[in-house]
Amino acid sequence: MFKKILIANRGEIACRVIKTARRMGIATVAVYSDADARAPFVQMADEAVHIGPAPAAQSYLIADKIIAAAKQTGAGAVHPGYGFLSERTSFAEALAAEGIEFIGPPVGAIAAMGDKIESKKLAKAAGVNVVPGFVGEIEDTEHAVRISAEIGYPVMMKASAGGGGKGMRLAYNENDVREGFEATKREGLNSFGDDRVFIEKFILNPRHIEIQILGDKHGNILYLNERECSIQRRHQKVVEEAPSPFVTPAMRKAMGEQCVALSRAVGYYSAGTVELIVSGADPTGESFYFLEMNTRLQVEHPVTEAITGVDLVEQMIRVAAGEKLELTQDDVKIDGWAIENRVYAEDPYRGFLPSTGRLVRYNPPVEGWTDDGEENGRRGVDGIRVDDGVYEGGEVSMFYDPMIAKLITWGETRDEAADKQIAALDAFEIEGLGHNIDFVSAIMQHPRFRSGELTTGFIAEEYPEGFHGAPASDELKVQLAAVAAFVATARADRSRRVEGQLGGPLDPPGEWTVTIDGDVFAVELDEDLLTVNGEEVELELEYTPGDRFVDAEVDGEDLTLKLDVTRTGFRMTTRGAIHKVDCLPAHIAGYTQHMIEKIPPDLSKYLICPMPGLLVSLSVGEGDKVEAGQPLAVVEAMKMENILRAEKSGTVKSVNAKAGESLAVDAIILEME
Repeated sequence: MFKKILIANRGEIACRVIKTARRMGIATVAVYSDADARAPFVQMADEAVHIGPAPAAQSYLIADKIIAAAKQTGAGAVHPGYGFLSERTSFAEALAAEGIEFIGPPVGAIAAMGDKIESKKLAKAAGVNVVPGFVGEIEDTEHAVRISAEIGYPVMMKASAGGGGKGMRLAYNENDVREGFEATKREGLNSFGDDRVFIEKFILNPRHIEIQILGDKHGNILYLNERECSIQRRHQKVVEEAPSPFVTPAMRKAMGEQCVALSRAVGYYSAGTVELIVSGADPTGESFYFLEMNTRLQVEHPVTEAITGVDLVEQMIRVAAGEKLELTQDDVKIDGWAIENRVYAEDPYRGFLPSTGRLVRYNPPVEGWTDDGEENGRRGVDGIRVDDGVYEGGEVSMFYDPMIAKLITWGETRDEAADKQIAALDAFEIEGLGHNIDFVSAIMQHPRFRSGELTTGFIAEEYPEGFHGAPASDELKVQLAAVAAFVATARADRSRRVEGQLGGPLDPPGEWTVTIDGDVFAVELDEDLLTVNGEEVELELEYTPGDRFVDAEVDGEDLTLKLDVTRTGFRMTTRGAIHKVDCLPAHIAGYTQHMIEKIPPDLSKYLICPMPGLLVSLSVGEGDKVEAGQPLAVVEAMKMENILRAEKSGTVKSVNAKAGESLAVDAIILEME
């Protein structure tokens, strides 16, 4: 077994590898850029080596710097995590040349499966079902248009070396191809150093199912069941679960055996994932097609660990050290259900725009995952696990992926795992930048998610007008009204301290008018009795004026909410939405109708930069006439290109920025007449 390994990655996955290595008694080395000098993974590792400036192209993507750090510290092996150099054959070859073990698959498998074009050719030759498409070299945009027409719309354009949702464009017509082909090439080049693109048929009502593969150097290969990864936004996974609510035992066996055969054909060992696209329109579940193979650990690996009890990082290390798998296929079971939500630095209320900045507050529902035994290991504490690599006061940088943390929950049933997600998300405190906690909570509550009727179009279909918060039930509004009146009373009498129950005489006012999302509630508090619209409500909570979070029990149901005080009441965030709650003494509530409403300024004539980023291109100039929906500019942020379009027809009055400039959020790019 290795005495010391180097982790050629950053953030939560670096922390994840370090924790398992530490449990195995293996020393660890971290490498870090300028932006990560104070990051948790750097502090956790036994040694750390600085490798360059913040941009990945000048640090984490420079193989020579990684190898030099391994030699300098005497690391006998390198774990690449995912992304960065994890699927670069040249990196694995360079490590081998220096006598350093690569904790991953053999070079031949990376080469065969890491290239999406070549992997499809190999899969087809091996008799594996593949999606119809063009897997040769595409010369230019005109060639791409001809190919797309031959395949038949809709089609998907993908960067050959892409991954993580980057370098992908869906095209429904010729205009989409013309707009997206060059952008796909640029994203592939910028993120992966390869601008080749392939085009394939887009399967309607598709489900994204993937099979976890694990093999050793002695010819043993297993499949560790499947993961459902259909809920995606911009082709990047948002929610993952294991097992899939769609896959039957027979389907699981057919998929698993086919994926093992494919892995065996390339001599695969270590952990890997075969991704499949499945037609949800086929009730038999037999219409599944090879999509790609990721020759590395996946972001969503914790859900597989939770239902199988297998530590995939540990197995990767043991396989790299030459050990045989102790598991057989018959040992692989499914115990319960696990769901993972990716907590991203993005604002779902503003069209999911990337959000960078300082984490003024960061307090996850449980401490970051520690693998210190069965109870607190792969399933976390009480079925809640947080994998993260950030800290309060740190920054989420524009240079790297916007993921803040992964929240994993395990339950005996799918509903139990989803309910734990909702409760844990309510208790997840993040301030200082936008995040998607409300959005993923809303998904967990959505009737369609609960039914298991998922496709990769879930988000676009269920939120066509964008996200505005999860709808609140009548029951939740009553609960919020009770909490609001009680907290308002406690604030009015700062000398009171609540110790878990109502008690003692209440100073007036004891009657409140609470307005929530337009609904009005009359709340009365009289000693130990609280009523909402005349109906008694049992309330227990602890609150001290100034508390940001309230843990309450309302009519026997737990409720956790974030509380911000406003001029006329509160802003309460819970259950996937921000609720404006006006709470006024009943005798003055009627006067609010005389308050002057502040009308926001009209900004529709400006093209405003929605996030900090680089202005890649500007399509118009002063005096140009534009039509509604016409692309005006492209802004790159967090390795993704975003097309900014005209809200309405008009003429460009002035241009305030030029291509190549770094723009701040809300910077005015141009103004219309």
